[in-house]
Amino acid sequence: MLKITRIGNGEVVFKLSGRLGAENVGELERLFSAEAGRIVLDLKDLTLVDQDVVSFLRRCEADSLKLRNCPAYIRKWIMGERV
Repeated sequence: MLKITRIGNGEVVFKLSGRLGAENVGELERLFSAEAGRIVLDLKDLTLVDQDVVSFLRRCEADSLKLRNCPAYIRKWIMGERV
């Protein structure tokens, strides 16, 4: 299960908690497209992702979204994809 919390304070922060799977990517893309300004994804409480999500997070960074509190295993997976 995924929980999405939106916080706005000079920048829009989406805090993601729980399991993020490919089935959630479309919902996140819709949320992002409705926002103006800088978007930050706080991944501190993310417990599980799949390969499609790692590709999505890599694209997010390429599109200037900031990944905050990215767990080391997810960061390693993202960096591994770039090779």
